[in-house]
Amino acid sequence: MMDFIQNLLAFIVALGILISFHEYGHFWVARKCDVKILRFSIGFGRPLWKRYFGSDRTELVLAAIPLGGYVKMLDEREGTVPPQDLNRAFNRKPLGQRTAIVLAGPIFNFIFAIFAYWMMYMVGLTGLKPIVGEISPASIAASAGIKPDDEIVAVGPRKTATWTMVVDALLNDIMRTSEVKFTLHNPQNREREVWVNIKTISIDDIAETGILETLGIKPKQLVVPAIIGDIQNGLAADRAGLKSGDQILAVDGHSVSSWAGWVDYVRAHPGQILQVEIERNEARLTISLQPERKETESGEIIGFIGAVNQPPEMLIAEESYSLFPAFAKALVRTWDMSWLTLRMLGKMLTGDASVKNLSGPISIAQYAGQSAQNGIAAFLWFLGIVSVSLGVLNLLPVPLLDGGHLMYYLVEFVKGNPVSESAQIIGQQIGLTLLFGLMILVFYNDIMRLFG
Repeated sequence: MMDFIQNLLAFIVALGILISFHEYGHFWVARKCDVKILRFSIGFGRPLWKRYFGSDRTELVLAAIPLGGYVKMLDEREGTVPPQDLNRAFNRKPLGQRTAIVLAGPIFNFIFAIFAYWMMYMVGLTGLKPIVGEISPASIAASAGIKPDDEIVAVGPRKTATWTMVVDALLNDIMRTSEVKFTLHNPQNREREVWVNIKTISIDDIAETGILETLGIKPKQLVVPAIIGDIQNGLAADRAGLKSGDQILAVDGHSVSSWAGWVDYVRAHPGQILQVEIERNEARLTISLQPERKETESGEIIGFIGAVNQPPEMLIAEESYSLFPAFAKALVRTWDMSWLTLRMLGKMLTGDASVKNLSGPISIAQYAGQSAQNGIAAFLWFLGIVSVSLGVLNLLPVPLLDGGHLMYYLVEFVKGNPVSESAQIIGQQIGLTLLFGLMILVFYNDIMRLFG
């Protein structure tokens, strides 16, 4: 239950931020074009909260269904407009202004993604160094000559300090080339280059097993000592007096040799008082610790103390940059993610990738919760990905989406007059059917991931 609440809260916060920023793009440009705004709504359906602001008495609304939002503008097609306000009606504005207003929402999504990645790179992303543990026999990696204990220092031209950076680089290469260069360091710090054949890897393979597993690479798994790292305030570890840097030596008379063994013992004893022997500043102490009860998404009750480990520094790398280099990296990452999203959608349309790869609200909520628990940098990473996805999806030429309106404006530009209302009504019906079908599909995918 606790996981569900955390995921739900992170999901609402994430969508609230992204939807607000998207709709504010429409709102801001519309105001600059002197269009009268009647309502600014975050969410659909029944209003839960409303206020009025500004000289136009614009209605600000928080609605019950947090899966979108809208900016309602004065428009003769939606009702009678007082004569004194005709010049402020959206439909009376020149084509260029209408196009700018519609385009502003997706553009603001890309601007937000740049900002999120910018902050992420300045905060710094930490992760495990990409040191190879095992290579599966007869795998792609084995054929390329990658060996255990090799460290992957670059994929193509991209430096890779962590496994996350390796995966990001590979995802960008897999859909545009058939072979990619790995730069490796062996334990003697000798550098060599190998070429990895990736032309047989499909997006579905990656979604099913993961990109590293598809290549036949297993990251090096070293025994991590049971040393306490960060502690969450107010939870069991904090209440028991554990401190960052404490090493767990034994629990209830059983010696503890690794962090994994410590976690397994805690998970297996929810709500029970444990006698824990620790080493702190070369002194041995014994403390009483009572793990809290935590329900997982599968309904299992496990022990939880609110602490993470302190991995050995030799395994950890950080990717962080100063102000201007971080901004440059953010621009590149936003472009790469936009192009990757577009290529993924293209492969789904051509049948080269399965629609099973699409995620719905349930999966997004899980990702939101996990990223929020992993720190501010991980949550910014998640926000950047979702913001790029919203920007790209909203530009698709589907009626009801921003891209559908832009498609109408392109036709208007070519033929010299607006698309007829009857054609727009038919388009809206088609768009509604497509979006409804898509919603059913992503919910089905989410349910299959949960119970399949």
